[in-house]
Amino acid sequence: MLDKIVYSAPVFVLVFARCIALIMTLPLFSARSISRMAKIALGLYMAYFIFPQVSLAQGTFSSYAPFITKEGNFNVDFLFLVAGEAIIGIIIGLFIQIIFAAFSTAGQFFAFQMGLSASEVYDAMSQVENPLMGQYFNLIAMLIFLQNAWFQRIFVGALSSSFQAINAFAIVEHSDALLSFMLSSLSLLFKDSLVIALPLMGTLFLINVTMGILGKAAPQMNLLSEGFPILILTAFFLITILMPQLCDFFVDSFAQGFKQIERLLTELSGGGI
Repeated sequence: MLDKIVYSAPVFVLVFARCIALIMTLPLFSARSISRMAKIALGLYMAYFIFPQVSLAQGTFSSYAPFITKEGNFNVDFLFLVAGEAIIGIIIGLFIQIIFAAFSTAGQFFAFQMGLSASEVYDAMSQVENPLMGQYFNLIAMLIFLQNAWFQRIFVGALSSSFQAINAFAIVEHSDALLSFMLSSLSLLFKDSLVIALPLMGTLFLINVTMGILGKAAPQMNLLSEGFPILILTAFFLITILMPQLCDFFVDSFAQGFKQIERLLTELSGGGI
């Protein structure tokens, strides 16, 4: 196997470029706290097992044959092929990041009404300043993602299927489908965020309206000092009650996201995988 990799080093580099680009953009794996050497080692590990499925004689990589000679030499155009393979890995990883961003955005929607919008801390997973509730939802989603073995499905299913379905030329030929996919992904982000946050936002809004009416009717009542504890306790109570439904929604979001990735691969491959 190692002799085959050395003999077909340019092809192995193409496979490795897509694998390492996916790992560098995946949630959790893209965190700075994870060693870069560990990421590279995992990329080499995945490329080692996927490499036997790739051939210049047939399949999607057969269109790369004119750029690589039988002796294993390649020209400058090969660098653009490596960049194209990396872009494919980035697209898959970016879409999964969008799924997690929906949970983080949902926490930001109602964190302001809770009075916790000012308590933003650095989130190691999303690598941005994130309110506490957004970070909490992001952590719950990551636990569900790990528990349901979605990472294994990414590497075994989506990544392996992508090598059988598309290559760098497919991105140029089907750029319209790719643009439509990314725009629909952003729409899906805000839709999922609103679905998660709407029960909490609606309840907290009604509490704010009620306190406003009481404060107007009885100005001597110090509702400002009592409002924030009531909002925070009510929000946490609702999150506790709705947590089973939220977990089911997280699972459905991941399932729908993987279906969207499969649909993208199907469109880019020109019909089927």
